[in-house]
Amino acid sequence: MNMKDYSNGVHPTWCPGCGDFSVLRSIQLAAAHLEIPREKMAVVSGIGCSGRISGYMNTYGFHSVHGRSLPVAQSVKLSNKDLTVVAAGGDGDAYAIGMSHTLHAIRRNVNITYLVMNNQVYGLTKGHTSPVSQVGLKTKSAPEGAQDTPVHPGLLALGAGASFYAQGFSAEQEELVELIKAGIDHKGFSLINIFSPCITYNKTNTYDWFRKHLVTCEQAGHDDPENLTSALSVLQETQGLMRGIIFRKTGEPTFEENHHLANNPPMIEVPLEPTAEKFQRWTARFRLDG
Repeated sequence: MNMKDYSNGVHPTWCPGCGDFSVLRSIQLAAAHLEIPREKMAVVSGIGCSGRISGYMNTYGFHSVHGRSLPVAQSVKLSNKDLTVVAAGGDGDAYAIGMSHTLHAIRRNVNITYLVMNNQVYGLTKGHTSPVSQVGLKTKSAPEGAQDTPVHPGLLALGAGASFYAQGFSAEQEELVELIKAGIDHKGFSLINIFSPCITYNKTNTYDWFRKHLVTCEQAGHDDPENLTSALSVLQETQGLMRGIIFRKTGEPTFEENHHLANNPPMIEVPLEPTAEKFQRWTARFRLDG
């Protein structure tokens, strides 16, 4: 398998230089390295510039509505446990309208990977502030600069009990490929926050800006991704501007294991019409007459 096997030949309509090009290529390269059969992979996306990514993959794909890629992705995984499921969204999808879905997906620990293309601005609506926009960032919706305290994705994820949290940079593609591979290989919910600059509407958080401010886990003195205390500490010290696997906890039971789904056949193989006996047994517990 190679990267081209996962491309459907549709040319992306992103602005030239958009970081999402690199994210798309990184997903394709990660899938090729892991030799995931195309018919065994599904990419689910939301709305916005990032939402287009599912339409460029030669796998199963689903373009959901704003902030709702995670409910769809979880349903896909629980319906067919044999699929490798990757959800994708932007910072608006993940940390604004879809915030509750992100938090509950983290705590459920369904075995899927969530890639968040974080550009600190709403590209779809032509440059509005997002939940992660820095204080002072001037946009069309905040000409005097953003005033609200930005959401901190790393602290949010770890506080919600994430079993895998990493951050990547679209300009560091080799590293990003390895992070996506690690996320897919992780048993449980994997959240990868990817700094993916918007070259059209965010003139502050540019590629050069990130190159200047981002540090690796090693540079931040964080060499043990299983140390939650260290992970929380370095995220605060670096204000979240770091790359690499920040936290990983193995052995956590997944949603599928907690609900005894791991050893059952996929839902797609279960007959849709239950027998009368099964129906009576399922509904008996709800009858008030005992």
